[in-house]
Amino acid sequence: MRRRGTAVGAALVLSGAGALLGLAATPAQAATVAYATHCVPPAGISPVDGTTQVEITAPATARVGDTVDVVWKFTQAASRNPDIIDLPANSVQPSGVLKAAGAQSADIAMRGPRENPAIPKGGAMVLSDMKGSLKLTTAGAVTLTPDAYTVNAMSTDTRCAPKETVGKAATIQVTGAGSSTSPSPPPSSGTPSPPPSSATPTATATSTGGSGQTDFTGKEVQVPYACRTPIGDKSATSPVRIDARKDGGNFALTVHFGKSVMDSPADIPAGSVKPSMEVALGGADKGTVPVEGPVNASAIRSGEPIAIPDLTGTYRPGASGTSTLAPGVLIIKALGTTTTCTPTGTQVSLTLDTAQQPGGASGGTSTSGGSSSSGGGGDGAGSSGGLAETGSSDHGALKALGLVSGTVLLLGGAVFAFMPGRRTR
Repeated sequence: MRRRGTAVGAALVLSGAGALLGLAATPAQAATVAYATHCVPPAGISPVDGTTQVEITAPATARVGDTVDVVWKFTQAASRNPDIIDLPANSVQPSGVLKAAGAQSADIAMRGPRENPAIPKGGAMVLSDMKGSLKLTTAGAVTLTPDAYTVNAMSTDTRCAPKETVGKAATIQVTGAGSSTSPSPPPSSGTPSPPPSSATPTATATSTGGSGQTDFTGKEVQVPYACRTPIGDKSATSPVRIDARKDGGNFALTVHFGKSVMDSPADIPAGSVKPSMEVALGGADKGTVPVEGPVNASAIRSGEPIAIPDLTGTYRPGASGTSTLAPGVLIIKALGTTTTCTPTGTQVSLTLDTAQQPGGASGGTSTSGGSSSSGGGGDGAGSSGGLAETGSSDHGALKALGLVSGTVLLLGGAVFAFMPGRRTR
C-alpha cells in the first residue's frame, strides 16, 4: 500500500477479499461468521440445509458522508453442486444482501463476478467475493450482518436464506461529518473507482431510483404468454426478473429467467440458439427496450441442460417521472426458425424514477437498446425476445422452444421429435 499526496487523506486498504477505499476510514477489519442456511435449488432438485461461512471486510471507522466499500467472502457455501452436471469455469455468480443496523439501517446489495473454477458433480461450490457499498448518514456504531444470498449457475438460481439469527460480522464506528465532503482521488492517483460494469451497488433508503442508488433489483413475476411456434400455437408461462443499474441518466438492464434449465433431448450445435426480448415500458414512459442474450457458445449435447443466459440492453428514458418495466415479447431464434411469445397480461417487475434523455423511448423503442426491434412479429429479424415456459408452473424450464428440421419441440413436459422424412402416421 502506498500513500499519494496529502490533500485527499484517503487510505487504500488491500485485503485478501478485495480493495476497500475509505475517504476518511481507518484500516479495514475482517470477521468471520457462520450460520445455518436453507437453500432452495431449481425445480426438480430437493432443498438443502447446510452451513454458510462468510468473512465480511469493512473499515473500522469512518465519517458521516463517507461511502464505504464492503466485501463478502465465502469461506463455505451451504450447498454443493448437485450430482447432475459439471459446472464449467466462470458459470457461477453470487449475489446477496448484507444488512446494516444500529445507527443506520439499510439493505446493502452485494454481487460478485461470474468467476469460478470448474466444479464437478457433487463438488463444493466455489463462489467469488461479493462487493457492495454504503453511504454513511448517521454517527454511531453501524453493524453489518450477512443475510440471504442467491447462487446463479448457468441461468438457474439457488436461493439460500438463514435458518437462525445471524451474528454481526463487522462494526463501523461512524463519527460526525467534520469535513464530510472529502474530494475524490484525482485520476492520476492510480486508485480509480470501479467502472459501471463492476458489481459494487450502493444502498440507500430509496427503492425506486432516487438520489444515490445505482442498482435496482426487480421482483420475479410469472408472465403468461401466447406463443406462436413453427408448428402451432401454445400457451406458456415464464418466471422473469428485470434488474437495472443506473449509468448517468440511462439504465443498463439485465433480464433473468428463473428456473430456466431443461435437459436437451437432442444434440444442438453451438451458435444456433439466440434469445431476445422487448421490455415493455409503462407509467411515465412508453414504448419498449430491446434486450438480448448471446448465442449458445458450445454445443448442447443430448441430456444436458439448456441454459438461457441473461438478456441485456440499455434503457434510455423518454419521459421524466415514475416508469415501470415489464417483460414483453419474447423471441427465440434457432436454426433458421423463430418462436414468438406475446404476454397476455402486464406483469411489472421493476419501477424506476426516470429523467427524460435525448432520443429516449417514450412512445417508441429506446434507441440505445441491445438491437433494433421488429415488434415481435414475422420472422423476428432484428427483434428481441426469449424462451417461454409451457406446462405446469412447477416446471421452471422454458418449454416453448420450437426447433424444427432435425431438432425438437419441447412442450409441457412432453418431447416431440420432428425429423425430416420421418412422420408418425
